[in-house]
Amino acid sequence: MKTNQQSVQVIDFETLIKDESKSLKALAMQLSRNQDDAKDLVQDTMLKALRYKEKFTEGSNIKAWLFTILRNSFINQYRRTAKRNTFIDTTDNTFFLDLPSHKSENIAELTFIRKDLQTAIQSLPIDLKVTFMLNMEGFKYHEIAEELNIPIGTVKTRIFVARRILRQKLKVYGEDFRQSKTANE
Repeated sequence: MKTNQQSVQVIDFETLIKDESKSLKALAMQLSRNQDDAKDLVQDTMLKALRYKEKFTEGSNIKAWLFTILRNSFINQYRRTAKRNTFIDTTDNTFFLDLPSHKSENIAELTFIRKDLQTAIQSLPIDLKVTFMLNMEGFKYHEIAEELNIPIGTVKTRIFVARRILRQKLKVYGEDFRQSKTANE
């Protein structure tokens, strides 16, 4: 009788996970920006969820639990890839590595970008601007929460909203700008 009950629990858990697969796919795509990598990430997340199902607390938010597994899997994979692709040069002539070959910066362009960025930041509502600037200065979320005497969730929300507003205001410097800059180098 216990085996039937256990198999029903396994099926219920698998159903819960499958119900969240669409959300997982969306987050995986947002993180990896590659459809094949996103599929692999979702599959890896589901396997880990099944493997560590005993660590899931019944009644808690399964979506948040799965998102955490997915995000951590993505970060670990990114670190492995970055470590694998790191090139260590042991030659004595390392000063050649930092020399610009044919690259020149457009000072006027950088001045406009900085001015637009400062203007966009200054146009933020005061609560978003203060929180965002503290984060830009390197303060951790919990330090900002203590400094401003607000909950950490509020800090995260304000920074998220500020970034979204800035991204919208500075969209002119988005993908088109990066492509034209690379083509000019």
